Amino acid sequence: MALFHYKAVTPTGDVLEGQLEVASNDEAVARIQDAGNIPLEIRAASDAGGARSFAGMFARAAMSPAQVLQFTQQLSTLLGAGQPLDRALQILLELPESEKARRIIERIRDHVRGGAPLSDGLEAEPQIFSKLYVNMVRAGEVGGALDTTLARLALYLERAKALKESVINAMIYPAILIVMVFAALFVLLVFVVPQFAPMFKDMNVELPMITLIVLYVGDTLRNFWWGIAGLVFVGVMVARRQLADPPTRLRFDAWVLKRRLFGPLIARLETARLARTLGTLLKNGVPLLTALGIGRNVLGNSALAEAVDAATEEVKTGGGLAFALSQSKRFPKLALQMIAVGEESGALDDMLLKVADTFDTEAKNTVDRLLAALVPAVTVVMTGVVAVIMMAILLPILNITSSLQ
Repeated sequence: MALFHYKAVTPTGDVLEGQLEVASNDEAVARIQDAGNIPLEIRAASDAGGARSFAGMFARAAMSPAQVLQFTQQLSTLLGAGQPLDRALQILLELPESEKARRIIERIRDHVRGGAPLSDGLEAEPQIFSKLYVNMVRAGEVGGALDTTLARLALYLERAKALKESVINAMIYPAILIVMVFAALFVLLVFVVPQFAPMFKDMNVELPMITLIVLYVGDTLRNFWWGIAGLVFVGVMVARRQLADPPTRLRFDAWVLKRRLFGPLIARLETARLARTLGTLLKNGVPLLTALGIGRNVLGNSALAEAVDAATEEVKTGGGLAFALSQSKRFPKLALQMIAVGEESGALDDMLLKVADTFDTEAKNTVDRLLAALVPAVTVVMTGVVAVIMMAILLPILNITSSLQ
């Protein structure tokens, strides 16, 4: 017997956390389902969280998001064409080029052949298939429309992938520019500026303060770069450790949402993610309370997740979703108005998907504007810093020249 930690969603939308002493992960899943709950996360208590998180920084997933999307699309197509699930998985087993991906599909097929539903086989691969993915498949199995559910899930994954790729593509050029700026400044301060120090010493002239500062910075970088790199590494690790603490993370995420530069962008991205998740789940017949319990887990901002928890409690008492979400004052007003219209018209699922499309577009446009402003801003800053360095070098020379005249 082993001890497992778990998170699950109750039929009323509550998120439960606890421990089970069972023989295996599958038995833990069965125990949670027998209690009428939907498992979200199950892990062995012996797993070392810190070691796993550190190793996770360098680990490579056995199936990439693109491969998961392709698997979902192909499985939906095969099931829609009338292929039995076992036969469809056997066909998909022969398609991936990666041996790791083939082993994953083989394990899922073996679960299905053993009489387990597809959702259980997917849940046994938590590093590949998210809680949202598993619970949507489970809802499709219950509703008897697995092929339609997989098609909607594929659309969800495709939209999320498209937004992520558009943001990454837009950031490539500014990222390269920033790296080159810091590299150029490092070369100037470490290799170029120190070459003038002996000359200034031979001149036996009093150096301006700006020259002394630039020379000091160059000497510090050249002689103690390893210490600075170590301090940066330690700072990053301490920050990661602090942000792993839920109360600290909550305060930080709430602070980020209030920043004028990044707050609205994060709110739009998270609103689009939540709306698409809720809309897709409701389309598959998942009750709103259960959908909220699952949807809050896709949010990366804990302050917004807390707002969804509070909204869930409000919905339980009979309040509308738009009103419940508006109480936190953290979600965009346009999204709340659109959700209210969806509730009044009885088409909340469709309206949530429209909210997702709207805020996907707004988020992309915001990112484009920020990055368009970043390039000239970095150029101006770089020009100013180089001008300061050149001034620090030329001022002593100009002083000597003027004194000789």
